[in-house]
Amino acid sequence: MEHHKLQKLKIIVDRPMGYKDDFDNVYPINYGYVPGIIGGDGEEQDVYILSNKVKGPIDEFTGKLIAIVHRNDDIEEKWVVTSEDENYTKEQIREQINFMEQWFDSKIELLN
Repeated sequence: MEHHKLQKLKIIVDRPMGYKDDFDNVYPINYGYVPGIIGGDGEEQDVYILSNKVKGPIDEFTGKLIAIVHRNDDIEEKWVVTSEDENYTKEQIREQINFMEQWFDSKIELLN
């Protein structure tokens, strides 16, 4: 799968920071999708948005793809996007996405 890491990605946020899903998971970060890119589940590609520049819920975000979260027990992968001038380690990413990834057997692949 082509990961679009060399271009800016525009993310539509459908689960803003503070969102609570049907399983009572509260989203501590903004989460959304990339319009026009289809993920493994047949829906648009899901994205975790990590940025120290974002302090609350947002509607959209433009940034760079820095990591892929591969789920061994699911049919889809999640992308991690941040601001152009920010980077995160695997440990920093895991810490911020663990609210959801704790329920899956997943590994983080950093992109260079």
